[in-house]
Amino acid sequence: MKNMKIGIISDGKFGDRAYEIIREKFPTEWITAPFPQSMVVDDLDLPLPDCDLYISYVRHPDVALAIIEKQKPVILGVSFGPGFLRQAKGINENIIAPVTMCSLEDNTWVPEINEFAKVFGRPAFDVRIRDDDTIESIRVIRGSPCGSTVAASVELPGTTIGDEQLRHYGLRICHFCRAPRFGKTCDKEVSGLLHIRELIRAITAMSPAAGARVMPLADEMEKIIDQKINRF
Repeated sequence: MKNMKIGIISDGKFGDRAYEIIREKFPTEWITAPFPQSMVVDDLDLPLPDCDLYISYVRHPDVALAIIEKQKPVILGVSFGPGFLRQAKGINENIIAPVTMCSLEDNTWVPEINEFAKVFGRPAFDVRIRDDDTIESIRVIRGSPCGSTVAASVELPGTTIGDEQLRHYGLRICHFCRAPRFGKTCDKEVSGLLHIRELIRAITAMSPAAGARVMPLADEMEKIIDQKINRF
């Protein structure tokens, strides 16, 4: 699936940065969709160019359903809650609605989504650490499609591992993240917490001693993530 084609579908509010980032790794097409003013839209005609995977950033549920009806794999970058997802899966089972786009993992039942998630999704890092717990270098192996992982991680080399530095990293992720604050099904604070947790895991894999010193923070992040995800 090296040449898998991805369609980014947007009504103009979200998805532009993801398009710019994703097109660096996959053949990608920008697709404009309407944003109806009416709450209910019947018989919506939505022609789409043929793609192997669609990522929907549309904000109207009926437009999202028109995409889902194309019977191609779909990632809902903007979701509408569990009730909508159940309805969508009754039409097309190859749909996922990740809590955030940076929580996506390559363990779904859909090959196209897994191929995408090998490159974009739950953050993975290669970290080099000096003996004084200073980060010497960091390479993003997998990051968010909005680019926040790479943008915030550029600031890490030369910093010393500790709770304050890690919390600041989470705030920088929130700064670059395109998700809404306290979003209904996608929350930039969750994105920040996920990044802190995964960075601590990468630090621990490289330096168990450095990881042990910030492990209480990782446990704290895990509890908050669980609380926020359950809220969805």
